Amino acid sequence: MILFPAVDIRGGRAVRLYLGHFDAETVYADSPLEAARGWVVAGARHLHVVDLDGARSGAPEHLDQLRAMAGELGVPIQYGGGLRTLEAVRDALQAGAGRVVLGTAALRDERLLDAALAQAGPDRVVVAVDARGGRVSVSGWTEASDVLPEELVARLEDRGVTTFAYTNVDRDGALEGPDLDGLRRVAEATGARVIASGGVSSLADLEALRDLGLENVEGVIAGKALYERRFSVGEAQRVLDGAG
Repeated sequence: MILFPAVDIRGGRAVRLYLGHFDAETVYADSPLEAARGWVVAGARHLHVVDLDGARSGAPEHLDQLRAMAGELGVPIQYGGGLRTLEAVRDALQAGAGRVVLGTAALRDERLLDAALAQAGPDRVVVAVDARGGRVSVSGWTEASDVLPEELVARLEDRGVTTFAYTNVDRDGALEGPDLDGLRRVAEATGARVIASGGVSSLADLEALRDLGLENVEGVIAGKALYERRFSVGEAQRVLDGAG
């Protein structure tokens, strides 16, 4: 399994939100590039970058940060936040994203999803499935839908999606443990790859995710626990590799 250290960008700084609330923000670095560089120096093989401003506004606002990271760091970056047009998807790929992450667009505009899959290729598109209260949440976690996460992944796999990122927003940034049951439901509803996110607080949480034995769970996104030194990048990757 792959560890994806998270770099969430808001107002030009690296932050983490508590439970997805934009008014509950902790700033961890004045420079997102500095934060990303730190994870790579520590051994990160991949990065997960979220443009929180773009997620709210509906258009990416920090492609310059992505461009700087891709130009310097030499690791694959998956980038999301505000990618709701084909032009925005193209711009993110041209700025250096290895994979683009679509959220609201994938739920509300399946024609756009089809076009993004055709333009970028299925292996370069990740669909973010963010859940609050057991239902999919959209528009930067500010709007609820009546769609179950497992229903969404099954439907979108049929359209050609090969990778999903599942986040229980009710746990994100809370350091209260991952949503193992929700992850299992999502992973068992699809043959596509699934990346787990939200709530990871310890190496024991990573062991629990690993020990679920879900072969299509590709990796884990971790943010706050890394920033607060609950574990290191190296320690986390060793656990996910089965060596810890």
